[in-house]
Amino acid sequence: MRLSKGTRVVVASHNPGKVWEINQLIHPYGLDAVSAGELGLAEPDETETTFEGNARLKALAAAEGSGLPALADDSGLEVDCLDGQPGIYSARWAGPGKDFGLAMKKVADEIAHRDGWNGNGDGPGANFISVLCLAWPNGEVRTFEGKVFGNLVWPPRGGNGFGYDPIFVPKGDTRTFGEMEPEEKYAISHRTRAFAAFKAAMLDEISPGAANAEPDKRDIAAFSAAAASLSTRVEAVAFIERLKDDLAAHQQEWKNATLESYLDALARALGAMPASEEPAWRQLSKAMLAASSHD
Repeated sequence: MRLSKGTRVVVASHNPGKVWEINQLIHPYGLDAVSAGELGLAEPDETETTFEGNARLKALAAAEGSGLPALADDSGLEVDCLDGQPGIYSARWAGPGKDFGLAMKKVADEIAHRDGWNGNGDGPGANFISVLCLAWPNGEVRTFEGKVFGNLVWPPRGGNGFGYDPIFVPKGDTRTFGEMEPEEKYAISHRTRAFAAFKAAMLDEISPGAANAEPDKRDIAAFSAAAASLSTRVEAVAFIERLKDDLAAHQQEWKNATLESYLDALARALGAMPASEEPAWRQLSKAMLAASSHD
C-alpha cells in the first residue's frame, strides 16, 4: 500500500515541534496532514522497549482511532558512555513539563558521574535516532529508521531546534544542532534520514511541490512549534530575536504592532494562561506570540 497525493494522513503526535517538523517533510508531497491532537485522539502510553515498538504503537492507535493512515515517529538521544541512555526515555528525562533544560543537565551530570567528559577535544559520542512508522486502519504497518552520529558538548549552545539539539554536534561539523539554521539541520537530521527511506518506499511516484509556507506570509505554525518546544533562556532569546525580525518583515499582519497595544495584549495573554508545569521561558514565549496574533 502506497500513499497518493491528496491522501489525508494523521501525524500521530501531540508534540508541536515534532508535528511541525514532520509536516515540513510531507506537505510538499501533497499529503493532507492533520495531527492526533487536532483530532482529539488520546496519547497512548509508550510501553514498548524499543523505538520501533513505540512508533508502531502510536501509529496504530492513531490509525485505528481516526480511520486514516497514520505516521508516527519515536526518536531520542543515545549516549555511548551511558549505555544508550536516555534512549526511549529521552522525553521522560525532561519531566512532566517537558523541560529539556533540565533533561540536558541530567545527561551532563550522568556523563560526569561516569567520567565521560574526558577534556580531550571531542565530547562523549552519541547519536540521535528516529523510527517512522506508517500504519493503516487495517493493521498493516511499515517502519523506517534514520540515525545521525556525533558528540555532545556542555554547556548547551544555540537557540534553534528543540529537545537535546543544543548539546549535540553532528559528525563533520563544529556547531550544535541548536546553532544551525533549521534547513541545515534538516538536511542531515535523523528524522530526515528516516523520511528518505519512507519516501523511497511510499512516495516515489509523487513529485514534490512547493514548500510549506508562502515566503511573503507569516509562518505562524513554525513560531507556534518553536514556542511550544523551547526550554532554556538561550532558546527564548533566539525566539524573541526571530519575533523582532518577523515584526520588521510582516508588520501589517501583526494585530498589535505598536508598543502600547502589544504590551496590553501581552499582559492579557499572560493573565489568561492557566497554571502549568512548563518552563517559564516557554510560557512567556507563547504569550509573546499570542500578543502578536490576537486582539
